[in-house]
Amino acid sequence: MENLFANTGIGKHIIRTHHWGIVLPTLEKAEAFMKTFGLQEDYRGHVKAYDADLIFTKHGNGVDAVEFIIPLSGVLTEFNKGKGGIAHVAYLVDDINAVSEEIKAMGYELLEKEPQEGTEDIIVNFIRPKYTQGILVELIQQVWIFGKLLTLLLIHIIINTHYTKGDD
Repeated sequence: MENLFANTGIGKHIIRTHHWGIVLPTLEKAEAFMKTFGLQEDYRGHVKAYDADLIFTKHGNGVDAVEFIIPLSGVLTEFNKGKGGIAHVAYLVDDINAVSEEIKAMGYELLEKEPQEGTEDIIVNFIRPKYTQGILVELIQQVWIFGKLLTLLLIHIIINTHYTKGDD
C-alpha cells in the first residue's frame, strides 16, 4: 500500500487516519446521528482519563471510523458551549514516543506529559491545537493486547502446572 504521508518529520510515523472525533452531549444524540447516516456501531468504551463514553463506528474500504465522544464530566461537557461538534482528527502512528520526541523538537507541546490509556488496546496523546492551525490532532498507537493475553495464559499454565504436580 502506497504511503500517502511525507517520509519526513511526523509524517514518517503516520500509518493512516484512524478516526474523526465528534463530541455530542448525550448518547441519544450520537445514536440519532448514526441512524441518520446509516453508521454501524463497531464497539463502545469508556476513557477514564477524560471521563467520557465512546462509540466507534465500523470502518474499512476507504471509510474512516467516527468516534462519538459523550463526556460525563470535565471540560468536554462544555465543548462548543455544550452542543458538541467535530473535536479532532486522529492518526494511527507506529511509535507514539518517537512522534512525541519529534513534536517536542519542533517546539510544539502535547496535551499530556505521557501517552494516556485509551480504550482497550490503544494509547493516545494530542498535539495542542495552537500548533496545528486550530485543529486538535490525536496520535494513537495500538498496543499489542495479544502480549497481555499471552502473559495471563502463561501465568495460568504455571499455576496449574505447579498445583497439579503438588497433588501427586
